[in-house]
Amino acid sequence: MSLSDAHNPDTARLAPGRAASLAGRVRAHPLVRAAALRLPALIPALIFLPMVLAPPLNHDVAAVLEFSQRWLAGEHLYSDLIDVNPPLIFVLNLLPAWIADITGLDGVLAVQLCVLAWGAVSFALSLRVRDRAAESDTNRAFLDVLPLLFLLCAGYDFGQREHLMAVSALPYLLCAARRSTGAAPRGRIGAALFAAIGFALKPYFLGIPLLVELAVIAGRSRGPGGLAGGVTRSLRDPVPWVLAAVWVAYVASIPVLFPDFFGVVVPLVWDFYLDRGLSVGELLLVPRMATILCLLVPLLWWSFRRSALPAPVLPRILGLAAIGGVMSVIVQHKGWTYHILPVQLFTLGLAGTLLADWLDRQALARTAAGAYRMAGILTAGVAFFFIATGEAPWREIDYDKTQVAGLTDMLNEAAAGERVLVFSPGIYPIYPALNYAGVRATLRTMNMWMLQGAYQTCTPGAPRYRETWEMGRPEFFVYRTVAEDFARAPPAAVVVDRQPGIPWCGSEFDFIEYFKRHPLFAEVWSHYELTAEWDRYRLYTRKD
Repeated sequence: MSLSDAHNPDTARLAPGRAASLAGRVRAHPLVRAAALRLPALIPALIFLPMVLAPPLNHDVAAVLEFSQRWLAGEHLYSDLIDVNPPLIFVLNLLPAWIADITGLDGVLAVQLCVLAWGAVSFALSLRVRDRAAESDTNRAFLDVLPLLFLLCAGYDFGQREHLMAVSALPYLLCAARRSTGAAPRGRIGAALFAAIGFALKPYFLGIPLLVELAVIAGRSRGPGGLAGGVTRSLRDPVPWVLAAVWVAYVASIPVLFPDFFGVVVPLVWDFYLDRGLSVGELLLVPRMATILCLLVPLLWWSFRRSALPAPVLPRILGLAAIGGVMSVIVQHKGWTYHILPVQLFTLGLAGTLLADWLDRQALARTAAGAYRMAGILTAGVAFFFIATGEAPWREIDYDKTQVAGLTDMLNEAAAGERVLVFSPGIYPIYPALNYAGVRATLRTMNMWMLQGAYQTCTPGAPRYRETWEMGRPEFFVYRTVAEDFARAPPAAVVVDRQPGIPWCGSEFDFIEYFKRHPLFAEVWSHYELTAEWDRYRLYTRKD
């Protein structure tokens, strides 16, 4: 109907009928019917969508994005930009950095859209590798929405390396369950490539595919030829070879494309960064870890008990992935929330598939719509678990009262869009405040972790700060480069955290007093003055 028809009384009288007809056709469209059918299962996952898009962006995700933006702008990774992470995560973040650069789109929004696209790839591959016709009704409905749960239920840890790994691992795990029964699923090469990238983000993740591939061999060993036949069939399978090829190519490329990673970064961090952390006992008692282990252990018993041998293989594959996730947490020995996230996702996926299988054996879902309602109860349980044990949506609801919001306001008022030198022991809340204010950091590291490592203990009777000839290589590197960079290209502002994160040793560690001992720093610093103060942060700007 044209605009002129809308003002014609005769035509207008026909509009309600036409509108009703159009509405009927829309409701009858296959895609609309499919979406309506799945809506009960989708809603619990979709309630997390506004949470993961709302501020604040995860601090590590923000920091990695800012490093990739600086890399794209011309700084050199691992010489101008020092970080312990291998290069793959920075390479992946070049895409949102490039999108933001050419479109003018906010970098935070660009990285969020890229993570959503990562999830879309996982959803498409998950759908392709499954045999939906062979799945029971509720299990099929639950698996339809499982990629969305993996993508969105991460909450504040949305976009973290562990989150990206778990999302990319899901199609591979679904594929492995079928491969262990002798099937050759469609899309297995794509699933292997996608998973290989995710597992390559950190070497600690490789325990997951190792356990899964052993399970695939064990499953195939039930066929002709026993164990030898299972090994032979796995050697003919392209999936493990694709995984290995990606990892070998990646590791081989690092010394060629990023020689400073092994030449500069590894020697700097080897002495103290890798040794700082919790014991195994302390890790297992971290509240989030202890909570998910209390759920994982009985689920593993349920999955692997002898009477469960005829049961679907997928729960066992997810259980092994969860065990691999626990191994990753232990090896990293930090116990941070995002380290535990894959254990939570794999464990809750395991719980959902077991319960869905049990519901189907009870024949409670008599129709497809009933199966999706049952799956909706399961996905709601997953969603409530993450709400009860995580930080979303409470961190997002309370954003205006957070340190990120306050620091962002201070930076917006005094240094929006400028270059800023930041002295702080933590990544949060510096990131994502710098990202939200459009500020570009000048420090070669994300924070002052090298000084924290150098001064983590007190030496009785020693001066508060070491002389240059007493410094180890990491400390001298920070002392020299900060002063030289500051003098060569003075930033518009300097942010100083009054809580240095360094033990009290007769007096408080003062970042400015420490670096003022360098003549280059002292000369340039004389041109700065205190212009703003908020909470524990002070902001200095140039006088001229």
